[in-house]
Amino acid sequence: MSEQKIALVTGANKGIGYEIAAGLGALGWRVGVGARNEAHREGAVAKLRALGTDAFGVPLDVTDDASVATAAGLVEDRAGRLDALVNNAGITGGLPQTPTTVAPATVLAAVETNVIGVIRVTNAMLPLLRRSASPRIVNMSSTVGSLTLQTTPGAETGPISGAYAPSKTFLNAVTVQYAKELGDTGILINGACPGYCATDLNGFRGVRTPEQGAAIAIRLATLPDDGPTGGFFDETGRLPW
Repeated sequence: MSEQKIALVTGANKGIGYEIAAGLGALGWRVGVGARNEAHREGAVAKLRALGTDAFGVPLDVTDDASVATAAGLVEDRAGRLDALVNNAGITGGLPQTPTTVAPATVLAAVETNVIGVIRVTNAMLPLLRRSASPRIVNMSSTVGSLTLQTTPGAETGPISGAYAPSKTFLNAVTVQYAKELGDTGILINGACPGYCATDLNGFRGVRTPEQGAAIAIRLATLPDDGPTGGFFDETGRLPW
């Protein structure tokens, strides 16, 4: 029997993150449920276990160095390594976000969670990922972060956004740089767009289900060793940065 795979999903207590954890669990993975809120985190763990997933809670605030370091220690103690890290935790910062009126604090908050948080968690988990035979990193992004699409006439890129969309552009750029640095290590890292899913992030206005949105992350977390790295994907295939 092959060794059980281990994943950590940030922001996994609800929405797309929860469905990513559930999808990996259905494939037989052991899943760390990363989340700040204890009640919500443990509620998600209980739901996943009821479905047959080998899940465990990971207290995790991606904006806090000490929290992330403690989370890395917990994953090491519970699993000894990490086969996939899915950086799913994110915020929008609220709307409207026209660049001429958005508060600098709103921009900083979006970048702190959506970009710096990803860097913070990824770097803390890299020693555990390096112990895996086939390590994968998935950064949950969005087509609103694509500069190509943002400057394509007629492309649907949502409302004008001076904080959330640029934070995803920044995340996309960081993903490329990680892929360049880790290119000869066997660690595959890619960006994923789940599409416009109905979650509390957008007041449940999305047209796709969280389960549908989770599918691309699950695919990228389970790539074969000859799979892509440094790419940006949704369910239809590769997207332009």
